[in-house]
Amino acid sequence: MQLELAERRRGTISMTSLIDVIFLLLLFFMLSSTFAKFGEIELTAAGAAAEREVKPVYLRLSDDRLILNGKEVELADIADVLGRQAEQGANTVLLALDSETVSQRFVDVYALLKGVPGFAVAVVH
Repeated sequence: MQLELAERRRGTISMTSLIDVIFLLLLFFMLSSTFAKFGEIELTAAGAAAEREVKPVYLRLSDDRLILNGKEVELADIADVLGRQAEQGANTVLLALDSETVSQRFVDVYALLKGVPGFAVAVVH
């Protein structure tokens, strides 16, 4: 008696499931990745020891306004106003924050103040 062995047929691999898995992995990594660039800012506390004589101006920052030495100023004019203060001998900005001030507003103002020559910026808490 002779047995017939069934011939093994090699099946084709379905690419549909592989494409689905690759798409899901791509989607997962895109959604879990962060594309924002984070930066650091160097803060100086107002109580830190200074090497030079401090002649401060007081800047109060809130969500919608800036008050420099009791007078409201615009953000675009802050460099000019500080330039006039420097002519009178001021060399340090004491920056105080309102409780409602968001961090992005603080970083924007702080970066602008750091760009004003001749002034050190100290954050008052």
